[in-house]
Amino acid sequence: MKVIRWILGRIILLLSFVFSPRGIKRAAEDQQVVDQKSAQLALYQFEACPFCVKVRRSMKRQSVEIELRDAKNDAKHRAELESGGGRVKVPCLRIEEKDGVQWMYESSDIVAYLEKEFA
Repeated sequence: MKVIRWILGRIILLLSFVFSPRGIKRAAEDQQVVDQKSAQLALYQFEACPFCVKVRRSMKRQSVEIELRDAKNDAKHRAELESGGGRVKVPCLRIEEKDGVQWMYESSDIVAYLEKEFA
């Protein structure tokens, strides 16, 4: 089963690379504002998770750079995800706000958030 998962993961990554979307072209000032807003975000993810790929593709479409944190291979990030978000489930977007930190699970919710904030 582990071999099948590994093979499927590589196929997902290959297809994601081949069919990578183009990002939005913004004026330098507008992109700087987007970069400042995205500095408050971090995405906890697994590299070959299809739902994480969906979120990363949305990030690329919106030309948003968000820190990627590997919750599978990095014990520190995995522990942060579990203690902050309450469970080890990916993708999870960590949103730092003035009044605290919000943890957003579900790829569709994350994509909708990115489209609302950065479109």
